[in-house]
Amino acid sequence: MADIAPLAPDLIELRHLVSFVAVAEELNFSRAAQRLFLSQPALSRQIRSLERIIGCELFRRSTQRVALTLAGEALLARARTLLSDADEMITATRAVGGELTARMTSFWQPWVDAAVNVGGLDRIRATTEELHGRFAPPPEVAVTPTVAGGVPALRLTPPQASDTTILFLHGGGHVAGSAFGYRHLAGAVAAAAGMQTLVIDYRLAPEHPYPSALQDALNAYGWLIDSGLDSDRIAFVADSSAGGLAMSTLLALRDRGAALPAAVALLCPWVDLTGRTHRPPQDSPIVFLPETAKVLAEAYLDGHPVDDPLVDPLHADLVGLPPLLIQAASGDSVFQEAILLAKRADSFAVPVSISVSPVATHDFHVFWTFLPEAATAIDQVGSFLRETTEKSTR
Repeated sequence: MADIAPLAPDLIELRHLVSFVAVAEELNFSRAAQRLFLSQPALSRQIRSLERIIGCELFRRSTQRVALTLAGEALLARARTLLSDADEMITATRAVGGELTARMTSFWQPWVDAAVNVGGLDRIRATTEELHGRFAPPPEVAVTPTVAGGVPALRLTPPQASDTTILFLHGGGHVAGSAFGYRHLAGAVAAAAGMQTLVIDYRLAPEHPYPSALQDALNAYGWLIDSGLDSDRIAFVADSSAGGLAMSTLLALRDRGAALPAAVALLCPWVDLTGRTHRPPQDSPIVFLPETAKVLAEAYLDGHPVDDPLVDPLHADLVGLPPLLIQAASGDSVFQEAILLAKRADSFAVPVSISVSPVATHDFHVFWTFLPEAATAIDQVGSFLRETTEKSTR
């Protein structure tokens, strides 16, 4: 027994202490077992295991009575304190988690209210800008306007940026969003990756339906190439609806025989314009309802066939695409699309990684300033882009 004692802190589990306290308070194994909804033999095994781990007896047992030993008395007060602290820890964690969810919901709610109104395009655009306007880019990231291949854009430059450039395509359901609004998220990605980032103001539907946004993305990419950048020094990052736009851009470049970027990160990508895989989860702040997705898809496509491989990556030939990082949220209504896209890419031998965060909202990266999972996800994007672009240039 003495040989095991030094390892005791690593071997003791909360269930051991819960069992011990129950027996100590009841001084009866049968009543303690009923209290814990365990069989008496199972409870006895828990106590014997704890005694072996600690290296001494905690109870004196006889056919008439159960009593605490001096060692058991010494353990009881400390075990009660530890279990109380564990309860408080869980309660506090749940409270913080609930507060964060409530905070995200409050940010999203105006957008949801506007999106439910089919005729509320102006309101959707306004609430999108209002939402993003609550966040500022990292202070160390410089923001300057530019024009990329005829497309208005912002250039975000972190300190000591590498010679790789990120082409950032913003979300917004193909009808909203802007480079200015998204400069906070693009700036966070730029800082995490240590790379200059170009955020473009591609044209929006319904005034400019497909393929207007695609052409703007192609023009901006061509401008980077014409500026002297090799394709292996360019990466794509796109969130939400822009995940579909990024996939369209990759497929169009490949089909034209153009050099592809070195890496692509897709953040909560919405890529299924048919709506077949849209699954609103229960008990979460749904911010992307199926009926909203249908209206946005129709505005974007404007009659263009939804089964065109350029707009349907879940059924397209993905041969030859660069390494993909796909990040999803378990409580997102487009979660299933992310999983299917990763499987589709893997079936065509595209290097793909998928990361799922336990977050109950769409496009959770937007909340990187206060949501730990978002900050972690953005750091992962930065690491992925650095590692992948470094490999491509060796």
